[in-house]
Amino acid sequence: MGTLSFLLPADLSGPAAQELERSCIAGGQDSMPFLTEVAFEAGRLRLSRQEDESGYVLAPWAVNGAGTLLTSTATLIERPAPYPLVVELARGKINQLRNQAADWLFGGLNMPPQLAEAIHEATLNLGRAIASVPSDESNRLAQTALAQAYAAGDQLVEAYVQQVFQVRHQRQARLDTVLGVRLGAAAPASGVGKELAAACNCVCLPLTWATVEPAEGDFRWEEHDRLLEWAVAAGYQVVGGPLIDCAAGRLPSWVWLWEKDLASIASFMCDFVEMTVKRYKGRVHTWQLTAGSNTNSLLGLGEEEMLWLTMRIAEAARQCDPNVELVVGVAQPAGEYLASQVRTHSPFVFADTLIRSGMNLAALDLELVMGVWPRGSYCRDLLDTSRLIDLYSLLGLPLQVTLGVPSATELDEQASAEMDVNAGRWRDGFSPETQADWATAFGRLALCKPSVRSILWTHLSDAEPHLFPQCGLVDSRGKTKPALQRLADLRATHLR
Repeated sequence: MGTLSFLLPADLSGPAAQELERSCIAGGQDSMPFLTEVAFEAGRLRLSRQEDESGYVLAPWAVNGAGTLLTSTATLIERPAPYPLVVELARGKINQLRNQAADWLFGGLNMPPQLAEAIHEATLNLGRAIASVPSDESNRLAQTALAQAYAAGDQLVEAYVQQVFQVRHQRQARLDTVLGVRLGAAAPASGVGKELAAACNCVCLPLTWATVEPAEGDFRWEEHDRLLEWAVAAGYQVVGGPLIDCAAGRLPSWVWLWEKDLASIASFMCDFVEMTVKRYKGRVHTWQLTAGSNTNSLLGLGEEEMLWLTMRIAEAARQCDPNVELVVGVAQPAGEYLASQVRTHSPFVFADTLIRSGMNLAALDLELVMGVWPRGSYCRDLLDTSRLIDLYSLLGLPLQVTLGVPSATELDEQASAEMDVNAGRWRDGFSPETQADWATAFGRLALCKPSVRSILWTHLSDAEPHLFPQCGLVDSRGKTKPALQRLADLRATHLR
């Protein structure tokens, strides 16, 4: 068993110490977490895994100015002596920052002089922290270096985004990227509809299995037909799905009677997918088939069965419409669930396996919904997110990115009861203003990537049933949040 231990700051207590229970060891070719056992003893954090190979540690950590983010060390060897945690987190972030800066400089990035100076200053403070280990002063200097590295990382990503946009706009004044949102059951009110039209050139119609077939054989299409007619009349590009969302509350209750019965489940799912694709053939050309099939043990099925089931419903959809574009969703694309679940495939390998199966997918959907647990992801910064998008770009398929972050921590009665706003925080926490800043920063990052063909916000309104709490662009009272205007600004600047 591989074990790494860390010295914790003497003043660490309360929620900050509790958050460290989510720490894990990660590594491998796709940099995903390993199943990790976490223990605390006498001011130390001990992380253990079955694999004996090199890796690094991911740990939630509060960073001044950046928030409480999942932060990584550099690669560490196993040794009896403990590592100083704060120093190693600072070393890891600065290592990531310097390596990414070097990669982008090699690719032609023009680095502003003040950014180079910021990286240099963070590196100096890390050196001072290492020189004074172990001491409170070392922790203080490491914490300073960590904050400087995160701030410099944001500056580096901003320089990258600006220069990529400049290059892309020289070739194309208005990008063809799709910017949209997932709707609820009904068309938005007229006031919201006007703001939505300014922000989005696409809408995604839910058409989830639970709403279309609430009872076996009882298909209810009327509200979905009306919503499609509204979207077409309003001039939106239309995407459908996800047809099979593997969150428990998104499946019809009656299908649980067939738990672990793969043949029956496949038959029911294929019937639903075939009927839906046939009904809207010629009107909906792109369907997201699944969401979360890589993370959930749906209806008692295992990983290999979920892979087979995903391929089977793709075949069913393509038989109904050979020209249809199919998208498969990847939840928690950074693989957080691997730290606590026994899994054979990481989300990256899951996606790669589907592609190699010959499914002929049009795109992969990366679900980047931060701050929500257990289906969402722990909050990360822009630099980590850029690297994650680049990782999935290596698979050679266009990407669809689903974005979302909560605007509040209060109970959301319309959200899934399984979900909670409990996965770190970005910058100042969860507020409408911070959500708007997040939408601008992460929306621009995704939009500038040539591999990203479409961006969808997780859902429009918190007043309608939805999966992720407080993540809508319209609050529960029907008032638009500032994030909707930020998306409109992005579209006005960059898109058709």
